[in-house]
Amino acid sequence: MSKTRSLFGALAVAIALAVTPVVAADAHSTPEIQKQQWSFAGIFGTYDKNQLQRGFQVFREVCAGCHSARLLAFRNLGEHGGPEFSEAQVKALAAEYEIADAEAEGGVRPGVAADRWPGTGQADADLVAAFGIVPPDFSVIAKARNTSQPFPWWLLNYITPYAEGGPDYIHALLTGYHEEVPEHAVDAEGKPFQLPEGKYYNDYFPGHAIGMAPPLSDGVVTYGESEGGVVVPETADQYARDVSAFLMWVAEPHLVARKEAGLQVIVFLILFAGLMYAVKRRLWSKVEH
Repeated sequence: MSKTRSLFGALAVAIALAVTPVVAADAHSTPEIQKQQWSFAGIFGTYDKNQLQRGFQVFREVCAGCHSARLLAFRNLGEHGGPEFSEAQVKALAAEYEIADAEAEGGVRPGVAADRWPGTGQADADLVAAFGIVPPDFSVIAKARNTSQPFPWWLLNYITPYAEGGPDYIHALLTGYHEEVPEHAVDAEGKPFQLPEGKYYNDYFPGHAIGMAPPLSDGVVTYGESEGGVVVPETADQYARDVSAFLMWVAEPHLVARKEAGLQVIVFLILFAGLMYAVKRRLWSKVEH
């Protein structure tokens, strides 16, 4: 028994020593991504319709010129649990775009609610020339990106249903730009960081050198008053929060319905277990055992 305990103790020490330097080195070069407060977090979380509408506005005015969203259809914007635009608003929005259609006169036609979100309007070659790559599609970007947590804190994610790593990362990326390379920045070899020409320094982008210029700044999108006369601040941080929430909805539009179904199943299982226990007591109460 003592040998077994010694073996487990040595294994625990080895794991701790193996993990700690990696975490320390990573923390030295990349700040920890902070968890943000999201309306859709937790078991009972739901999307904020007004925030999704603002996030769509940011996506449309700032992001859609370079990033596509091939899985998003115009009609999705009017579905329950999402931005919930009216049917008339969805039809009017779709009609503003031209959709490639080989059967239409001239090869294009006005969009309808059933159409997918159109492309960026730019050729891939132009995007590669500007950014070095074709910018990623935003359909599931909030699920494709995540945050990393040091051991053992990530184990808590199995207890608290943390699924907001994608929005946390997007928000951090959008607000993590620097006009100049920080003095303390170092590369993988520990040398002073040298920013390649045509790149921008970002705290949270892998390697810190990103080809996308800072897309958000205060006042770049005009919100106006939301429902109830509430004035939402038109700041880069608020834009980042709103578009991150919108991209989470695009990636998982049925999140609320899934949570509702899960809660109903849990309640059913509890009631069913109680019923089975009562039946067992009824059937076996007079049997000696």
